[in-house]
Amino acid sequence: MTEAPRRTALDALHRALGATMTDFAGWDMPLRYGSERDEHVAVRTRAGLFDLSHMGEITLTGPQAGRALDFALVGNLSALAVGRARYTMICDAAGGILDDLIVYRLADEEFMVVANASNAQVVLDALTERAAGFETAVRDDRENYALLAIQGPESPGILKSLTDADLDGLKYYAGLPGTVAGVPALIARTGYTGEDGFELFVAPADAEKLWQALTDAGADAGLVPCGLSCRDTLRLEAGMPLYGHELTTATTPFDAGLGRVVKFDKEGDFVGREALTAAAERTAAQAPRKLVGLIAEGRRVPRAGFQVVADGQVVGEVTSGAPSPTLAKPIAIAYVDAAHAEPGTQGVAVDIRGTHEPYEVVALPFYKRRR
Repeated sequence: MTEAPRRTALDALHRALGATMTDFAGWDMPLRYGSERDEHVAVRTRAGLFDLSHMGEITLTGPQAGRALDFALVGNLSALAVGRARYTMICDAAGGILDDLIVYRLADEEFMVVANASNAQVVLDALTERAAGFETAVRDDRENYALLAIQGPESPGILKSLTDADLDGLKYYAGLPGTVAGVPALIARTGYTGEDGFELFVAPADAEKLWQALTDAGADAGLVPCGLSCRDTLRLEAGMPLYGHELTTATTPFDAGLGRVVKFDKEGDFVGREALTAAAERTAAQAPRKLVGLIAEGRRVPRAGFQVVADGQVVGEVTSGAPSPTLAKPIAIAYVDAAHAEPGTQGVAVDIRGTHEPYEVVALPFYKRRR
């Protein structure tokens, strides 16, 4: 028998709002509330509110929590300042990516790792195993948090009306404890949309109260509830990778153009160091394939798995594709042979059901917000 999808603390509210629900990584999640294009545009121009409670929170505590993370992950997490966050990855011994993560340092001896929903158990198991030789405790905190995200240019003003936390002093990839609409929260200036915004970690029992307060505070600013569908097109325009698409166990951080997250200069060994050293050397010599952006000349939309072709030969594969509301054209991210990966390369097409549709090779991201 197939297990029924899990439901977030906001499930009843999503249904009351008329959301189209979908099974995502074992969770029943809102796909859209109305028009996914309208939700996308709202985030780009005003503000959008997301339920991300399916994400997986894992806490490490103890005097060697930082050292344990240095060994388990590719980043130098022991050097992270209290109150800051870092994008990093967990790899297997062969250098393949098990997941991409955000790690928050909450205190000298406390870190919170946020994993993708589909990989949360894999990450928890790996961290538990890899931390065994260190003076640290690994705790599964997935049941202890709901996660709401408010994203878009109006989000700072909306959130300021509900909290006395110093949002002006909160840098990108930083977090601080505070109270929002009377609800205790970890307020993080992070997101997955390419816009300014915040992610709010709260107790599940407080999630509905906070959602309603944000909805009321954002009404005049044009805030709308947003589902996973527009989250995907927003991250795609921003050139942000999605696990299972751009990132897999068959790819290393260097394959994905994210070798900068691997910190070889940190103290001690870490899982995958030897394989990642070899991957870095191969990439420096000549990366066989590069991750690039593709913009359609026509209207047909590419999807993950479609072949990229040039001169009748397969030269790559699409990892993500969708219509771009901002560019008003179909776009895609693809791994493409290095010889065809330079921006402006001519003669590249995507095989869409037997027809070779012309595409322009561009550098990522497709969209970058004005600071």
